[in-house]
Amino acid sequence: MGSHLAKMLSGNGHDITVIDKDAKLLTEVSSLADVITVEGDATTFAVLRKAAVRKCDLFIAVDHIENDNVLSAIMAKQLGAKKSIARIDNNEYLEPNNKEMFINMGIDYLFYPEKVAAGEVINLLGHTATTEYVDFSNGKLSLVVFRLEATSPLVGRSLISLAEEDSVLSFRTVAISRGGQTIIPTGADEFMEDDLVYIITRQDSMHEVMALSGQTDVRVQNMMILGGSRIGVRIASELQEEMNIKLIDYNADKAYRLAELLDKTLIINEDGRNTEAMMEEGLSNMDAFVAVTGRSETNILTAMLAKRMGVKKVIAEVENLNYINLAESIGIDTIINKKLVTASNIFRFTMSTDVQAIKCLTGSNAEVLEFIVKPNSPATKSRIKDMGLPKDVIIGGIVRGDKVFIAVGNTEINAYDRVVVFAMPSAIDKIGSYFN
Repeated sequence: MGSHLAKMLSGNGHDITVIDKDAKLLTEVSSLADVITVEGDATTFAVLRKAAVRKCDLFIAVDHIENDNVLSAIMAKQLGAKKSIARIDNNEYLEPNNKEMFINMGIDYLFYPEKVAAGEVINLLGHTATTEYVDFSNGKLSLVVFRLEATSPLVGRSLISLAEEDSVLSFRTVAISRGGQTIIPTGADEFMEDDLVYIITRQDSMHEVMALSGQTDVRVQNMMILGGSRIGVRIASELQEEMNIKLIDYNADKAYRLAELLDKTLIINEDGRNTEAMMEEGLSNMDAFVAVTGRSETNILTAMLAKRMGVKKVIAEVENLNYINLAESIGIDTIINKKLVTASNIFRFTMSTDVQAIKCLTGSNAEVLEFIVKPNSPATKSRIKDMGLPKDVIIGGIVRGDKVFIAVGNTEINAYDRVVVFAMPSAIDKIGSYFN
């Protein structure tokens, strides 16, 4: 996770120092990104001073050990770091009163990647035709991502022909991912079967947009979860009241513990790679299959099996970033990745502009951001088509009080509007100045 953040943020012109006890890991990260490395224990004053923490704008603690993260984040703040962030593995810390205690000790933000990842899965199970689903501005605008089936009415159509049909746009296509490449589309671009399409839509148009995918939402009543990880346990505990859940884990001791913890979930002690056993447990009768073991390879293989058995919604955790395109190309509906979940949480702290929300997307290297427009910013002084936005940026929608607009070239932006923007990495550091 630290390596991924260092690589991502160094590409955006930040000066980065990485601290770790493991010299081999530091050598690897310095070969991936332009960073300064400091070998040592980040919970000691000597190492933090050596890393010049007193001069840093942002200190990010993403070690495997939660206590080290909390302690080093507090120490860094006390030594002079302007902002301090810590990764945690304990939901108790996020309860309002407890959270306040950490803020008083100097930690500006706590994040629990597994909780966010589980939340994304739960959200997607309510929108089974999508591969990603993100709400902005309290749900007034949503980003939906889906793969076009051959039956989709969009296949063979151009964007301009859609716009001509709809005088007041209810949605906007902000990107198309095709063959591993992300395209910011123009009016002349046509949709093709198997495209991964990114659409910003108003809440009241969600059903209309989902019909365009050629898929139908499935009501999930029977679900199988492979892996008693934190993500798997959290999904089961939140959904076991409303659906029938089977959770499979190969570790017998863990299976017994989970059986005590999850009283309405059927816990099965079995190896998910055993195809016959999975069939015996009724995999082919499931509406949804979620693979969240600690091994990307196991998750991909079992998700492929589930897809072949006709399971409608298949979600897999793939932590190896090199496997994501492979997993998507073989038909897995949704990929969950904790590194990207974490990047979305942390990225907004690194931007000079006030960003309300940011989402790093799995099927693309692009990001979706939500800004609140400042008075007298460049965006308020011309129509969108005259703003001179970089070519790798597209404004999807605008929320003004209770009114929601899908953005077009003639749209004018006002101060205090909430604006949802889709941007490629090349434009991320330029985009904030338009709304600041």
